[in-house]
Amino acid sequence: MIQLAEKLGMKISTNFVDFIEKEVLPNTNVTAEKFWHGLATLVNELTPQNKALLDKRRYLQKQINEWHELNSNNDLDLAEYKEFLYSIGYLVPKGESFSIDTDKVDPEVSQVAGPQLVVPVMNARFALNAANARWGSLYDALYGTDSISGENKTTSYDTERGKRVIEWGRNFLDETFPLNGISWKDATLLTINNGTLCVSGNNLKNEKSFVGYSGKVEEPNCIVLRNNNLHVRLEIDPISEVGSSDLAGISDIILESAISTIMDCEDSIAAVDASDKIVAYRNWLGLMKGDLSEKVTKKGKTFIRTLNEDFSYKTPSGEVSTLKGKSLMLVRNVGHLMTTPTVLDQNDEEVFEGLLDALCTVTIALHDVSREGGNSSCGSIYVVKPKMHGPEEVEFACRTFSLVEEILGLPLNTVKIGIMDEERRTSVNLFECIRAAKSRVAFINTGFLDRTGDEIHTSMKAGVMLRKSDMKTSKWIEAYENGNVDIGLECGLQGKAQIGKGMWAMPDQMSDMLEQKIQHPMAGANCAWVPSPTAATLHATHYHKINVQKRQQEIKALGSRSCLDDLLQVPLQSSDALTESEKEREIDNNCQGILGYVVRWVDQGIGCSKVPDIDNIQLMEDRATCRISSQSLSNWLCHNYVKHDQVLRSLKKMAAVVDAQNADDENYRAMSPDFNTEAFLAAYDLIFDGEAQPSGYTEPILHKRRLEIKNKV
Repeated sequence: MIQLAEKLGMKISTNFVDFIEKEVLPNTNVTAEKFWHGLATLVNELTPQNKALLDKRRYLQKQINEWHELNSNNDLDLAEYKEFLYSIGYLVPKGESFSIDTDKVDPEVSQVAGPQLVVPVMNARFALNAANARWGSLYDALYGTDSISGENKTTSYDTERGKRVIEWGRNFLDETFPLNGISWKDATLLTINNGTLCVSGNNLKNEKSFVGYSGKVEEPNCIVLRNNNLHVRLEIDPISEVGSSDLAGISDIILESAISTIMDCEDSIAAVDASDKIVAYRNWLGLMKGDLSEKVTKKGKTFIRTLNEDFSYKTPSGEVSTLKGKSLMLVRNVGHLMTTPTVLDQNDEEVFEGLLDALCTVTIALHDVSREGGNSSCGSIYVVKPKMHGPEEVEFACRTFSLVEEILGLPLNTVKIGIMDEERRTSVNLFECIRAAKSRVAFINTGFLDRTGDEIHTSMKAGVMLRKSDMKTSKWIEAYENGNVDIGLECGLQGKAQIGKGMWAMPDQMSDMLEQKIQHPMAGANCAWVPSPTAATLHATHYHKINVQKRQQEIKALGSRSCLDDLLQVPLQSSDALTESEKEREIDNNCQGILGYVVRWVDQGIGCSKVPDIDNIQLMEDRATCRISSQSLSNWLCHNYVKHDQVLRSLKKMAAVVDAQNADDENYRAMSPDFNTEAFLAAYDLIFDGEAQPSGYTEPILHKRRLEIKNKV
């Protein structure tokens, strides 16, 4: 039984009260009385507005459903469709030109283009790894993945593979930091001569690329180079295993990798009650205080993992300088939809979780704002806000953080927000969404999976949607991806904020990532999501090849590459586009993906992990992937394109497949042959009740079933 304490008419988990008062508030200027009074103010003032925004979502969806039911969608009249969307307030007029005026933005956001990690903050080990992924070994990343010759590493040290890794590294150095008259492959000696780097007597073609060193000038143990605002460290250790086989004694190439990291309180975690929220907030607290640690056992050895220290070196002139050892950390709050049983308001109703997140994550960040050498060198707090629908909801988020700043005594606009461009009503009104946060916005980002899930749900009644794989080549996707960059540049984000791209979802397919993900900086994105520190290091090489600032200038010169008409194209397929076997394959694929993810979420509280797909390829799965899969099947069921019994048979068949894939997990609970576990029932509900779910979100069903499991304990 959860114990509740009363605070100003609210009923709050006693464990949560203890956490806030004993762990969060000490060493801040916020008293317990001030905090709880602030929470009551936030809840009382903003709950009615939050409810009104959700009511508007329902109203708009109802209007759109009815319109599609009355109109033929095979020959969609876009002019008529747009007029309708304007008439109901789904589309808003585009106003006068403007440029954002966000200030006190850290260079990792405004100036440095590079990879961005997203990590479940409830896992302390993952959070520490991500924060420390500011720097990564190129040699380890190449040797330990399929990047070399498309093959994964062997179990023991492979000398030939090691040689190929060193060769890859030398090619990278030749391309990024070319020398006069010599290749890095022929380098035998690195010295510092009158503030200049000499490589076997030869200089860099761009001498400004050399920014420092450590050790002696005649025997440096580290060389620091810079290209496109990204740093590279050449570690020199001639007696190490790698250095001894290298003519110049270079033992590793360390790349500045994950420039920023989103510590996620949303899609990648499973937080359904006070105990879960405490875990998430406690880890965020440790990151903001700089004292988070975790005991780790690896290869039979146990050690304590902590946050990296900054890296000190000497500049060419001999002065001491430092490079940050940690990624710049942003925190992702939940969206406007869900409530939490952690706090009940004066009417004994659960409070909106987004309001609790706003106050708690910002209060926790107070420990960093005044800390020397902390996360933000500008005294800013970065909060990514997901799943917002249109300018009104962005404005509401800004209003929320203004009130939080007032409660905590922070200057206005201390909190910078990231706008996730992952809902259709935001995409089609992105210009005005950015205007609504013009003094706070520090980040916009595309998210293909959630965006596709909302595309399907919004136009659920329009007709049968394309398969997931076919969505990637549809007209609206290209308009969406291009429009996010174009509008971001039009609103003045260049040099002030991040324009981001989405996740590489195949963490074991690094060879493919190296080949394909260079498209993101080429698209003008100055950050893009990666699934691991290793992936961040490999993706960082793309930002040495592409100068994103210059690329953004080229894109601006092209003018707008997308239009609203393209963005509003509903991705329908003809009724006879697929064979029966192709339908069956798609049903099986979606059912297997939903079950593989949901069974871990519901039974074990794992919000994001590598999940084998129907072909046993490991994919990163979170609620966004679950949303698109469930909405795809709900849409086909809605139009009788597939039958209820047909999908149910697949669901049961795939449950047995998922059981077999998890046979080695001692904590796993099989779904077959009874098919009555909470996990199986959650998957069933996501598919067969998907049409009725708000915006097609998975959270209401997942939270309900997870709480059933937790309440049994």
